[in-house]
Amino acid sequence: MTSTHGHAPSARELADELLEARTRTLLLVASVPEAELMAQHNKLMSPIVWDLGHIAHFEELWLIRNLEGPVEFGEMPGMFNPFENPRSVRGKLQLPGLGDSLDNLALTRQRVLAHVANGGGPRDDDPLVRDGYVYRMVLQHEYQHNETILQALQLKEPFYRAPRAIAPPPGAPVAADADGMVRFPGGAVEIGTDDRSAAYDNERPRHRVELKPFRIGAWPVTNGEYQRFIADGGYARPELWSEAGWAWRQEAELVAPQFWQQEDDGAWMTRSMDREMEVDPQRPVCHVCWHEAEAYARWAGGRLPTEQEWEAAATWDPSTGTKRVYPWGDEPPSPLDANLDQLAFEAAQVGAYPRNVSPIGCYGMIGDVWEWTSSDFAPYPGYETFPYREYSEVFFGPDYKVLRGGSWATRPGAIRGTFRNWDYPIRRQIFSGFRIVRDD
Repeated sequence: MTSTHGHAPSARELADELLEARTRTLLLVASVPEAELMAQHNKLMSPIVWDLGHIAHFEELWLIRNLEGPVEFGEMPGMFNPFENPRSVRGKLQLPGLGDSLDNLALTRQRVLAHVANGGGPRDDDPLVRDGYVYRMVLQHEYQHNETILQALQLKEPFYRAPRAIAPPPGAPVAADADGMVRFPGGAVEIGTDDRSAAYDNERPRHRVELKPFRIGAWPVTNGEYQRFIADGGYARPELWSEAGWAWRQEAELVAPQFWQQEDDGAWMTRSMDREMEVDPQRPVCHVCWHEAEAYARWAGGRLPTEQEWEAAATWDPSTGTKRVYPWGDEPPSPLDANLDQLAFEAAQVGAYPRNVSPIGCYGMIGDVWEWTSSDFAPYPGYETFPYREYSEVFFGPDYKVLRGGSWATRPGAIRGTFRNWDYPIRRQIFSGFRIVRDD
């Protein structure tokens, strides 16, 4: 249901999708002791019990309280309001225990399903519920908190024992020019979407922009490529960094991507949840901040793409002048299309999903790692807040940089070619990488 734009879901479809989302949420926390769910493992992340409570409160607000009348709140006041209680203070809150949190999730869901069964589902007279928008919004919210929970679990000690159920396929050759890049010819392209069944307000409206020709990496920068940047003194050369980036590199004592550790013999090791392994040169580099990505791009003789360049490279077919929802077409992602969904718990090697190729030949623009762009998070021309300003509007400005494409930890219903993520340029706990562009 969540990935079929323009389709009003039936009560049965709603129930099935809500059940599937909740099953995944509970699977992720099932093996974690209650004391570790209650603890704040890093100041950047919430105690996981807070995330569980917030999921329930958001569902109650939008599928019960705000559904039948005028929107009362964008975020419900109280303990689980993220603006009243930012992440830095959530570890000090008197949070409910795990049992009460799970009971609240279940009771809220029972009320929602009863409401839907009694005819409270999508209808045509209200844009909030037309085509099932508010239900998809709530589902995407839970999907996004699944990824947030995984960020917290990656930071947790003792290490999280991931319930691995699948493994990414091996890599395969990817077509590209000798420098590993493909060309976008430039011209007028369409950015964003007019979809109102699933897309967030910051993805709208669809509009045309004029782009100059450019060349873009056929794949995200790999661990092997990034190791060459480290070996060439990339972290010790201030000329490669912006002033702010160099200051942060020094303050945070950055020497490599987060979770990398160099052994005495020079080999680099990394960790994904409870799995420690040698850095695989064929996988996209992960857990780098925007400043690191910018420094690498400068070292490689390029730059980070604007988000318009990224979206054009991912979704625009210059030969037909048409736009796709995903790089491979309009069909929603399956497990064979892209490295999405938590149960792999790591990025795949480049070329592992041959269908995940855009019209111009960019591989892997959905899944594996979020990709930093050079763009500040800003509204599109003609932007209108809907249905609440706390999702997008309050974050617009130069403090945040846009990321695109999703990661291995992103659920399929929460990603598309127009989806915009954003974070501070110093953040590394996100599953983030990048690709570079060069002016043609």
